[in-house]
Amino acid sequence: MMILIACWFLRLVEVEGTVIIWSEIMENRRKPAPPATTLDINCDCKEYVIDYLERAFPTRQMRVFKDDTDTLRSIPMVDDDGHPVYNPEAEAARDELIETLCAMPPIMSALDALLEHFGHDNVAEVTGRTKRLITASDGRQKLESRSARTSQVEAAAFMAGRKRILVFSDAGGTGRSYHASLDAVNQEQRVHFLLEPGWRADRAIQGLGRTHRTHQASTPLFRPVTTDCKGELRFTSTIARRLDTLGALTRGQRQTGGQGLFDPADNLESEYACAALLTWFDLLAGGKLASITLDEFMERTGLELVDQDGVMKDEMPPIQRWLNRILALPIARQNSIFDEFLALIETRVEAARDAGRLDVGVETILVDKATVVDDVVLRTDPQTGATSHLLTIEIERRRNPVSLDRILRIADGDSSVAYMMNRKSGMAALRTRARSLMEEKEGIPIPRVELMRPTRNQYMREQDLLESSWEIVDRDAFAAVWEREVEAARDKVDSETLRLATGLLLPIWSALPSDHLAVNRIVDQEGRAWLGRLVFDDHVSRLFAKLGIDRKEDLPADAIAKAVAAGRSIDISHPFALTIKRSLVNGSQRIELTGYPHERLAWFKAAGCFTEIIQYRTRLFVPTASADAVLANILGQQG
Repeated sequence: MMILIACWFLRLVEVEGTVIIWSEIMENRRKPAPPATTLDINCDCKEYVIDYLERAFPTRQMRVFKDDTDTLRSIPMVDDDGHPVYNPEAEAARDELIETLCAMPPIMSALDALLEHFGHDNVAEVTGRTKRLITASDGRQKLESRSARTSQVEAAAFMAGRKRILVFSDAGGTGRSYHASLDAVNQEQRVHFLLEPGWRADRAIQGLGRTHRTHQASTPLFRPVTTDCKGELRFTSTIARRLDTLGALTRGQRQTGGQGLFDPADNLESEYACAALLTWFDLLAGGKLASITLDEFMERTGLELVDQDGVMKDEMPPIQRWLNRILALPIARQNSIFDEFLALIETRVEAARDAGRLDVGVETILVDKATVVDDVVLRTDPQTGATSHLLTIEIERRRNPVSLDRILRIADGDSSVAYMMNRKSGMAALRTRARSLMEEKEGIPIPRVELMRPTRNQYMREQDLLESSWEIVDRDAFAAVWEREVEAARDKVDSETLRLATGLLLPIWSALPSDHLAVNRIVDQEGRAWLGRLVFDDHVSRLFAKLGIDRKEDLPADAIAKAVAAGRSIDISHPFALTIKRSLVNGSQRIELTGYPHERLAWFKAAGCFTEIIQYRTRLFVPTASADAVLANILGQQG
C-alpha cells in the first residue's frame, strides 16, 4: 500500500511538472532561460493528516447536565445568540499540534528510502510504478520514466550479479523468479526480507516462493521485518496463522504453509496464546501485573471484565478483540503488556516442547547422506494390504559453524551482549537476551539468555547461568577460542542412527511413544525423503511388545548411555530388573541406577559403579567418563 500511494503522488507531480515546464517554454520566447534548479518534491500524506485535524479535532465547549435519571450527559454549548462556543485551550492545542507536524521532515516510503540509501545504480527495482524520483550523482533530483521493459532489465541485472539488491512488489513478482538458480550467474544465497506482508496469506506465499524454487544453488533466508512496536506482532501473527491454515487446507497434511518460518510462540491466536490470555486476565485481576491495573485497562480499552459486583466474568473477551483493543494504547504501554503476554506464551510453549507435546507440524531434517540399514514390517492392513514399517537409517550431516566475522558483527550491533567462556570445557559463547518466561501464579518474570555457540544455540535462565561455569571474558580471548572451535568443526561430519516409523501409521499411533509427537521428514542431498515419526532406541522393545512382534532388541551400551544423557529413563530386565536414568546431584548430571537388588551391591561396584550416601540413602551411580564400558559390563556386552 505504501508503494501504491507513492506512485499516485508521483503521477500528480508529473501533471504539475508538465504545466510548469510549458509555462517556462512560453516565457523563453521573450527572455533567456533561468538557471537550472533542483527539484524539491515530498511524496508524503501530511496534508491529509492536517486536514483531518482541522476538521475533526474536538474544540467545541461541552455543557454537562443531568437527565431525568440523574445520569451525567453533555451537549455542545452555544451562546445567547445561538452561536457555537469553542474552547480556547483546545484550539491552542490543535494549532500547536498542526505546527509541530508541519515542521517535521517528511517520512519516506520504504522503497524510496532503500533507493536513496543504497543508490538506484545498486538496487534493482521491479515494481509497477511508471515514474520515480531519483537523485543523480550531482545531487539533483529528476523524474525517471519506467516501463515494463525496465523491470525486465532490472531483474536481469540482479540475476546476472550486476546489482546485488532487488526490491520487488506485488506487481513486480508476477511470473518472475529470483532464486539462486544454477543457470544464473548470481548464485549467492538470497536473504529475503519480508516488508509490509499485508493480510493475504496466499500472496505472502507467492512472494516468498519467488526466491525459493527447485534447481537452486542454496535455499534462501527469510527475514520478516517488524519495528520495535510490539503491537505490530498482531499483524505478523495473523500472517503466521493464515499461513498455517492455508498449508493445512491446500496440502492435506500436517506440514503447514509457514514452512517453519514462524516460531509457535509467534502465533498470537494459537491454543497456547488463548490459554496464556486467561492467565493474564487472572494476574490482572489479582493486581500482579506491572504494566497496567484492572480499572485502567477497562477504562482505556472499553472491555468489561467484571460484573456489577466486581467479580470477574465467566466469559472473557476473545483474543482477537483483546489484541485489537491493545493497539489503541500508547506504544510504551503496548510494549509492556505484550512483554508480559509473550512471556506467558513462551512459558507454555517451552513446557509443551519439554514434554514432547508441542505440535509444530512436519519438521524437516536435512542431511548430506542417508542409508536405510534395516526395515521391519510392523503391521499389514488386512483390507488394503498397506504396511507400517520401522526403518533404521544412518545419516551423515556436515557441520556449518558460524564464522568469527559474523558473530562479531552480531555482537557489535547489540549493546547487551557479553563474551562468555566455560571454565570447565573451554568453549566460547556469545550471550544475548532472550524472551523471558513468567511464573503463572504470581506473575513474576523469569529472565532468560541465549548462548550463541559456533554450531548451535541454547537458552538458559539467568539464575542458572550465574550458577554455571560460564564467565565473562574480553573480546580477544573470546575471538581466539571461537576461531579455534570453528576450525575444529569445519567440514566435520556427524554420523547418527535414527529409527523412523513410517507407512500407515494411524492404526499403530497409540503404540508409538507418547512423549515425542513430532512428525519428521528426512531429506538427503539426492532428493530422497522419508516421512514418519522418530522412535528412540529405548522405545523399540516396548513398540514390538505392544504390536506383538517377537523380535528381541537388546540396546547396545553406548545407545543406552546416549539415551540417558538426553534425559530418557530406560528399564532393563537382564541381568537384573532396574532403571537407568539421569539425576542431578550437587549441580552436575549423573547416570544413576535405581531399583537394583541391594544384595548385589558389591557386584555392581566390581563392574565399575560407585556409591554415595545422600540423606541416609545409598545411591548407585555409573561414572560418566566410562559409562559405555561400565554399562557393557553390567549388561554382559563386553564382547
